[in-house]
Amino acid sequence: MGKRTDYISWDEYFMSVAMLSAMRSKDPNTQVGACIVNQDLKIVGTGYNGFPKGCSDDELPWGREGNPLQTKYPFVCHAELNAILNSISRDLRGCTLYVVMFPCNECAKAIIQSGITEVVYRDNKYPDSDSVKASTIMLEQAGVKLRQLVQNKTLEIRI
Repeated sequence: MGKRTDYISWDEYFMSVAMLSAMRSKDPNTQVGACIVNQDLKIVGTGYNGFPKGCSDDELPWGREGNPLQTKYPFVCHAELNAILNSISRDLRGCTLYVVMFPCNECAKAIIQSGITEVVYRDNKYPDSDSVKASTIMLEQAGVKLRQLVQNKTLEIRI
């Protein structure tokens, strides 16, 4: 009997880690996760979207509309930024970021400044938004490779 041949690829594995990280998000509308991988295929950081450490997710708002201070937007830290800030490595040059949703312009700045050279994303939910357009411009100008990963496999394990 030989080895099994239906195992997942590295891309599928790391995107699955990003998706699992997203499940930690308490955001009622959008759960995003991220996973940073170095050139040795080692995970050096993970993150999900949520409020900063020490800020109450019971007291701060989760709304999407209304007065800006009554919405989540000025308070939420995105998955990509959390993965960068939570990284066990101070040097992310040459790393790849796997993320559930295409990065916004603010996360793009952090991605570029950290030295990450590739972004693999699952969905681009807002391709026509100014934020994604600005992000795309900056990431391309900085030479960050962008790649969408389409996962076709259903994850299944044998126990």
